[in-house]
Amino acid sequence: MQIPGKITAVLGPTNTGKTHLAIERMLGHRTGIIGCPLRLLAREIYDKVVLAKGSSEVALITGEEKIIPHHPKFYVCTTESMPTDQSAEFLAVDEIQLAADPQRGHVFTDRLLYARGLAETMFLGSLTVRPLIKELIPEAEIISRPRFSKLSYSGEKKITRLLPRSAIVTFSASEVYLMAETIRRLRGGSAVVLGALSPRTRNAQVAMFEEGEVDYLIATDAIGMGLNLDVHHVAFAQLKKFDGQRRRSLTTPEVAQIAGRAGRYMRDGSFGSTAGAGPIAGEIVSAVEEHVFPALTSIYWRNTELSFASVEQLLASLEQNPVSPRLLKPRNAEDIRALRALASDPTIKT
Repeated sequence: MQIPGKITAVLGPTNTGKTHLAIERMLGHRTGIIGCPLRLLAREIYDKVVLAKGSSEVALITGEEKIIPHHPKFYVCTTESMPTDQSAEFLAVDEIQLAADPQRGHVFTDRLLYARGLAETMFLGSLTVRPLIKELIPEAEIISRPRFSKLSYSGEKKITRLLPRSAIVTFSASEVYLMAETIRRLRGGSAVVLGALSPRTRNAQVAMFEEGEVDYLIATDAIGMGLNLDVHHVAFAQLKKFDGQRRRSLTTPEVAQIAGRAGRYMRDGSFGSTAGAGPIAGEIVSAVEEHVFPALTSIYWRNTELSFASVEQLLASLEQNPVSPRLLKPRNAEDIRALRALASDPTIKT
């Protein structure tokens, strides 16, 4: 059995070139797999790798799209769709700090703990995950990268005062479309980006904005996960979101992740809010501008060594507790609750 190669964690704020570095490293190997937090980002990276290597050598696997040629050498995937039965010289996972997300985190934690490239493994993400990586993967080399450009707060602005190349962020499909209609009436056309769009439509909307056909982008927080867009300013139309359980205020790292889409490479960017959303709190502004955030103290984990010998053994293996205090088991996982309910029905169990 070949011993996995070098493990590197490349950490820093947005616009530090982390994803670009990973793509360049992957293209330097004969085979590679990269996991992305977002379908749009996977598609963006897939297009870049295809340009470099040709479509016959590159696979795209997400929850929506599968483009798998015969014997591909490179796999570009969402993190959940990364093939676990394939080995590659290079392996990378982007936005690894999402291991702290209650819904998706256990998948990122699994990749952090077990996914390895034969020659090189690279984890990309925020500096907030640095202490956990040092503790859980002591052999990893940690590299910190500074942001290329400055990110500044510009306060509240009316929609009519937003400059071209602005992205307006809200947190529901209905709000995205309402804002898009408002922009259409007041400022001309806009592109919209949200998860409910088909891959073809979503890609076409991004292309409209990138090619300058429209000056404004209306999006959900999906744009925060690594998309390389020509955005000069990010305006929050809302400072609260529904997280699947309750409506709550955005956390400081969430504001930073989304605001960080403004200003790419050496061009400075700005962020703020629209009139009516209210100002962003001063302590959040300071943290975002200075890129200083509390370190993560735990990440989510689920047992992947499952027993299918019986329903009882499957439930027991699903509910197994982690061995490290840094690893948290998600509460009330929907699939476990559904399995437990089905197992209690004697007509199904028999």
